Amino acid sequence: MNDIVSKPARTLARLLRSRKLSRVEAMRAFIARIEAVNPEVNAIVTFLPEQALAEAKKLDRKPARGARPVGPLAGLPIAYKDMIETKGIRTTYGSPIFADNVPAYDQLLVERLRAAGAITLGKTNTPEFAAGSQTFNPVFGTTVNPYDLDKTCGGSSGGAAVAVACRMLPFADGSDLGGSLRNPASFCGVVGFRPTPGRVPSYPAQDAWNTMSVLGPIARTAEDAAFLFSAMAGPDIRSPISITEDGARFARPLTRDFRKVRVAWSANLGGLPVDRRVLEVLARQRRVLESMGCVVEDAEPDLSGADEVFVTLRANSFAMRFKDLLEKRRGDIKDTVIGNIEKGLALSGPDVGRAIARRTTIFQRMSSFMESYEFLCLPVSQVPPFPATTPYVTAIDGVRLPTYIDWMKSCYHITCTSHPAISVPAGFTGDDKPLPVGLQIVGRYRDDFGVLQMAHAFEAARGPLAVQPIFA
Repeated sequence: MNDIVSKPARTLARLLRSRKLSRVEAMRAFIARIEAVNPEVNAIVTFLPEQALAEAKKLDRKPARGARPVGPLAGLPIAYKDMIETKGIRTTYGSPIFADNVPAYDQLLVERLRAAGAITLGKTNTPEFAAGSQTFNPVFGTTVNPYDLDKTCGGSSGGAAVAVACRMLPFADGSDLGGSLRNPASFCGVVGFRPTPGRVPSYPAQDAWNTMSVLGPIARTAEDAAFLFSAMAGPDIRSPISITEDGARFARPLTRDFRKVRVAWSANLGGLPVDRRVLEVLARQRRVLESMGCVVEDAEPDLSGADEVFVTLRANSFAMRFKDLLEKRRGDIKDTVIGNIEKGLALSGPDVGRAIARRTTIFQRMSSFMESYEFLCLPVSQVPPFPATTPYVTAIDGVRLPTYIDWMKSCYHITCTSHPAISVPAGFTGDDKPLPVGLQIVGRYRDDFGVLQMAHAFEAARGPLAVQPIFA
């Protein structure tokens, strides 16, 4: 069973399609893995082994040559982030207000992945309303880091990243507003891909035009991330921002020659405080890019104004989504979320309009910068994993941080540009218990395939990771 759960998702799908491995065998292996490991890390918070096994048996009973072709995911298990509505399956958003909430519908992502052959095995943990990059909530508690159980796994897709790192799932979905795919991937030594807004449509959505928050994949390799992404991506008429290009193109081989490709290297994205341990790990990875034949130069885009843009538009979104809850259930909402809602309610129309205009300027400056460089490389997170008992980072190398998200500026400044970005494992700190550090690779607008190719090439040049999770 350990052999089954350790195989790449693409390999497992091929074995399932060819019937060299049954869906039941695969599902039992992942169920056994969850039962053995999850009590230690608390990544999967709603677990549906009997339902998943029944679905696996049903798929195994279908004739090999039936009228309905086997979907690309071929019966692989998935557990959805507990922000994603699942029909008949509890969806809490990490909030005590919704502790017993059972939606009557599936979000589009669930419909799409089921049609591609995925079998729902449960839900993964997230912070309350996915707010903050530390995965804990009053409903399910804290999810811990697979490399050091005393450290945080990041967030907000923390349960997903831990489940993948510990081989409880072959891959997982996540969402990213200010780093919620990239940060937990960095902290857990896996790959987390924030695609161009519109690649993965979201429905239903309160703000159908929202391009700040996106859905994307988490996997152990760029190749497996691309594999899941190929089933996630693609147009849907219910999402007005969805990109018309079919997702199937992301299933193509990622092989590419990167000789003479120009790469901008930024250690701190214009002066952000970054922990020296992160800088030390990433400095070594610059040489990996050079070994690939890339032309690597110190350079960074002008993202001035990104802080105001992100904080304003994020607060406006919180006010839109949670105003009614604040009025009715204030005592059941954590203080940081209350602060975000109240900041949004205090905004004026001109405040929001100015943020939208400045974001447009940032996008234009970033696009102009990327005409000279095909990729921008920088830290994912400004710190390595910190204690799980610490709600959020308050200082970096003596620099005080005013809010609970300030330590994620290296991610959320990139969010404001709408350019695709990926976190790929880069190495480990020199701590007594080495902790993962990710490299953030940003590509040109809508060049999602190029970003996945670059991550894949970097993995090959970097070589095998020197440290494995505790439950590898």
